Order: sequence, then structure tokens, then C-alpha cells
Amino acid sequence: MHVVYIHQHFSTRRGATGTRSYEMSRRLLAAGHRVTMICGDYAVGDPALGSSNGIKSTDVDGIRVLCIPERYGHEMSFTRRLFSFGRFARAATRLIRDMDPDLIFATSTPLSVGIPGMNGARIKKVPFVFEVRDLWPELPIAIGALRNPLLIWYARRLERRIYRAAARIIALSPGMVEGVRQTGYPVDRIDMIPNSADLDLFQPTDEPLNDPRFGSPGEVRFVYTGAHGRANGLDAVLDAAVELKRRGEKGFRFVFIGQGGERPRLMKRCQVEALSSCVSWFESIPKQELAKMLPRMDVGLMVLNNIPAFYRGTSPNKFFDYLASGIPVLNNYPGWLADLITTHHCGLVVPPDDPRAFADAVIQLRDAASERRDMGLRGRQLAESDFSRDRLGTEFVKCLEKAYADHHRG
Repeated sequence: MHVVYIHQHFSTRRGATGTRSYEMSRRLLAAGHRVTMICGDYAVGDPALGSSNGIKSTDVDGIRVLCIPERYGHEMSFTRRLFSFGRFARAATRLIRDMDPDLIFATSTPLSVGIPGMNGARIKKVPFVFEVRDLWPELPIAIGALRNPLLIWYARRLERRIYRAAARIIALSPGMVEGVRQTGYPVDRIDMIPNSADLDLFQPTDEPLNDPRFGSPGEVRFVYTGAHGRANGLDAVLDAAVELKRRGEKGFRFVFIGQGGERPRLMKRCQVEALSSCVSWFESIPKQELAKMLPRMDVGLMVLNNIPAFYRGTSPNKFFDYLASGIPVLNNYPGWLADLITTHHCGLVVPPDDPRAFADAVIQLRDAASERRDMGLRGRQLAESDFSRDRLGTEFVKCLEKAYADHHRG
């Protein structure tokens, strides 16, 4: 089976972003299938893939990657992002016209990747499978990024058109499954395959992190890896830092790794409020380098804005990286991830918008090295039992094979 795989933000482990599409493509290859990846030029992706001089074709571990010279970065305004999404969708549609796919698979975000997916499948008369990584347009509406009534109408209409065109839909969380179901899509054609833990890449370790850029060895490091955008609600961490400073607490450090539109403002706030003694900022780090560093941190931070749509509707890569690394998780919003943390005792959950509770949890984790270690081990066990990339990758391959077989059975 030749799978044409559309992911505008594709990257390998050499990039500083999620690698789900790379890892799932490798599982398709291992099962005997062929993969052609259509992607864009992602600012935090694998730098070897991008090009500004037309379509660039690269072989990546057996995956044929066609990179469209459409740049995308987290620092872009919402309007610039929309233009990037539209141009990529048009270019991807043109590429597919000259291909020989047996199945077309498209993974969001953005939602617009479904346009070349469904149109290409119709033209080539092959099955189309769509993957929902975020509920669009619900999440942009919820955070206030999408306000224009006409654009909201168009996005909702596009969402339903893409869903109706899909032979099957993969959703990454319970909330995404429910969101797709509420559009009228048959629930028996929805597969929930969450993000996964790369157990071979992230390995727990007792080795200390003696890099002075991350503070003194005696500090307990609370690390956040990922986007610094409006949705991420990182002011919650700085609010907790202010509360801890007010109490005169020391011996902890918040480490932010990543980039996004809110990063300059957050760094400025940190400076103005004199929080630099307990907060460090770093640009995005390639995943293969992050895998060496993350297990040497002490606690992973799961932080989002207090928006109900996020509670069960996200499946962040960083959560599974933390689990695989064997470090406990401090989470500040309710939902399915909070339930996992509580049920498996692999971290702490605090209420949203509560700096005092957040600060209390930081102190508890700072002062309990043995408890942190036990939580981290339980998190690693959860990653191995429920979220290993190999296990969920097998489910992914079976989903696409079923869509192909059902199409040919008619």
C-alpha cells in the first residue's frame, strides 16, 4: 500500500517539535507499506527538510519527503498562519495529482490539511483517513483567536466536509472523539490513538544535570517544553513564582524550553517582576538532544489556559515525553490527563488559576525527593504499559489497513 501522508508540520527527531508522523511512518514502512510525506517548511522542524527554492525531495529513513516551500513558525500572527495554511493546501493538492496513492492520510493541525486529503482521494478514487490532533475550529474560537463570524462559519463547514469525506478518523483524546461524534460522524469509524511515549529515545537516569545554565545542582528543576502561545497559559507558572518569592521560598527553578508568540512578553514580565533568580529561558531544543536532558530534570510541567475545551481535547507530546523520561508531572488543569496522573500516582494535579495551590505543589515536590522518584517510576511504567510508540503504532497501521481493505470490499 502506498500511503500519501500529509502533515504541514512534519519533523524528524532532529527537529524541536513532535515526531508522531515520522514515527508512524516508520511503523508503516516496517509493515511493508510505502510512504510519501507532503510537508511544509516548519521553523522548529528538521532543518535538513526545508527549502526556499521549490519542492524539495528527500529520503528520510525510507520515507520519501516532499517539502513545500511554505514557511510556518509559532511567532506568526493568526492571519499570517491562515495564509500559510491556504497556500500549503493548494500546493499539496497539485502534488497529489501526479501521484499514485492507494490511501491518503492527513493529520491536523491545521484543519486545512484535510482539503488536499479529501480532494486528492476523490480525484484518485482512493480512501481518505483524517487525524484530529486538535478540535478545530473549537479551540481557536475558545481562546479568542478566531472571531470573525464568516471565518467561523467557513471553518465549521469545512470541518464537517472533511469528516464526511473520511473513511475513518483517528482522534488523539477522549474529548476529540466526542467532538467528532457530535458532528454526526459514526462513532464506530473513530479510532482513539493518543500521542505516544518513545521509550527507546527517552530513558530514565539518575545522572545529575550539572549545566549551570539550568541553575545550581541543588535546585529542583521544573521544566516546561513546548509552545509559548496564548493557549498554553504560561502566566500560571510565573504567578506561582511570584507567590513563592513572596513566601521567601528557594531551592527550585522553572525552566522554559520552546518558543511562540507569547514568549517575549513572558520573558519581559519575568524581568520586570525580578523572577530571573528562579526562572530560565531556552530556545527550542531538537528532540534527540532534549531526550538526553529531560530525564535529568526533576518535574515536568503540564500547563494550559483554563478553557474547558482543553480539558479532554488535547494530547500533548510533552506529557508522554515526561512519562518516558521517568519524571513526575505537575498539571494545572482538569481532564483526562489529570485523571491519569491521579489514578496512577505519577505526579500532582492542582486547580487552574490558583497560584497558591501551584506554589504548594512546587514546595511539596521540591521537598520530597523520594516521592518524586517513585512518581517518576510509576509514570514510566504507565508509558510502557499503555502508551508505547510501538503498541500505538501497531494500532495506527491497522486502522489504515482497515480503511484500505473496506474500500476495496466496496
